[in-house]
Amino acid sequence: MLGLQLATDRRWAELVRADLPALLTDHAWCEQKAASNAISMIVRYPENSELVKELIRIAQEELDHFGQVVERIHARGWTLGPERKDDYVNELARFMQKDGSREERLVDRLLFSAMIEARSCERFKLLTEECADPELRTFYRDLMISEAGHYSTFIGYARRYGGRVDVDARWAAYLAYETEVITRYGNAPTMHG
Repeated sequence: MLGLQLATDRRWAELVRADLPALLTDHAWCEQKAASNAISMIVRYPENSELVKELIRIAQEELDHFGQVVERIHARGWTLGPERKDDYVNELARFMQKDGSREERLVDRLLFSAMIEARSCERFKLLTEECADPELRTFYRDLMISEAGHYSTFIGYARRYGGRVDVDARWAAYLAYETEVITRYGNAPTMHG
């Protein structure tokens, strides 16, 4: 799905079923971080007006998703737990080019974002199949569709603003790197854990 080279082991869903409050808390914070990431790109690349407009829409949608997840936490009588570090995302961030041209850095930031959306979409799909809560299965189906759209948007803008960057080659490198990274995860009831 979405080019990912390694699917999530279905045993991850068993961990989620055993600790749904942990998943929902982690998921809520992932949505907040996705909104922050979109805003951060606006700050770094304000000259790309069309991209800015799309990133505003994505930031608003991600913040809305944050609220929706928190509502589901509260509806079940739970409380939103503290934010935690996302080691998977941090490992992906290490792959981003820190030097190079502004164009190369923008492409990398967009591909980094696309990769997170792709993996989240894949995990949401698994939750639509494995989650015991029917309301959450429907919720995750809707989010899966949204994440797939974000993935496509980020890939599309990477190609649009890529200029001299071989975006397809760089995406292939991201996919290979993510395959190595994801082998260390799937052992915690968190979105990327």
